[in-house]
Amino acid sequence: MRPLKIGITGGIGSGKSGVSELLRIAGIPVYDCDSEARRLMNTSPTLREALTTLAGEDVYASDSQAADAQTGKVLNRRYLADFMFGHPERVKAVNALVHPAVREDFCAWAERQEGADVVGVESAILFEAGMREDVDVTVLVFTPRAERIQRAMARDGATEESVRARLASQMPDVEKIPLVDFIIRNAEADAITPQVMELIKELKNYKIKN
Repeated sequence: MRPLKIGITGGIGSGKSGVSELLRIAGIPVYDCDSEARRLMNTSPTLREALTTLAGEDVYASDSQAADAQTGKVLNRRYLADFMFGHPERVKAVNALVHPAVREDFCAWAERQEGADVVGVESAILFEAGMREDVDVTVLVFTPRAERIQRAMARDGATEESVRARLASQMPDVEKIPLVDFIIRNAEADAITPQVMELIKELKNYKIKN
């Protein structure tokens, strides 16, 4: 029997990575879309070729520690960010390449988690990337917007303006709430560990939808 798949989502600064780590500590493997997307953009020949065709040769820069030993190049994240900035059509084109690759990789990863009754996937853009179709249960980590901004500024050393711009590019929580199965509240006064433990208890009785 395949494992129950849960999708953990929440915008920038919500604390979804902390929830994912608690799940890992409890023995539930969690796939991190952000880090795996970066890995795939460096290691997938198909994705590398497609990104180079789209954004140009400079999207990969020379690096002696390159993940791709054959080319000796790694993704130039600054170049790609500049390429997309202010061009919604370019953002859409890059996402159309990366999102399907990540979804396919997650599904293959989930199948390899032998013995796991539950596996998770962490993604800030779970719904936008179409990954709702790949999971059985969705969990939103909810934090008030003002706290999210302050957390992201402190964590990333970012300006308030840049954090607000990133927030504006993500689906608002008010739109996610009706779509999710569980909500974990992570404001400053909230204790998330008991909520995660309760979530795990609920998941044990959750039936996979075929």
